[in-house]
Amino acid sequence: MRRVLEVLPRVGLALHALAIGCAQPATPEIDTSFRVVTSVRETMLWILEPAADGIWDRAGFVITAEGETDLSPSTEEGWDEVRRQAALVAETGNLLMLPGRSLGPEWVRYAGAMIEAGRGVMAAAQRRDADALFDAGGDLYQTCRSCHDRYMLSASTALSVR
Repeated sequence: MRRVLEVLPRVGLALHALAIGCAQPATPEIDTSFRVVTSVRETMLWILEPAADGIWDRAGFVITAEGETDLSPSTEEGWDEVRRQAALVAETGNLLMLPGRSLGPEWVRYAGAMIEAGRGVMAAAQRRDADALFDAGGDLYQTCRSCHDRYMLSASTALSVR
């Protein structure tokens, strides 16, 4: 009898928890379908290109008759801006792989390479390393150039995908 009395409170607690769980309203269905808003061309022109330019404008040197100008960020805000632009580049790689934009496996490989190039720029900016930023910016350029060499030739198809 004593064992029954010891177990009863636990059984009662379990039944109470079960009743509370059953009384909760059902979780509403969430629509997770993709709704592509911009064409590939618009995504490139409005999101990716300004972000890439924001990186390239802050890396390396400009040499003129007047001398040499270092483009590297010189403030925390400048480095943070490079990181933000690099995050846009990397996340745009994900946008380009969404259904409605992806042009197949080769396209996905280029988009994945862009994500990695953006991550490389983010890492260089996180370390505040101007040399690494220059190298990572070059990697990003090569990634973009390779994709453009493949897909800009058929721009009427690739850039009008919505």
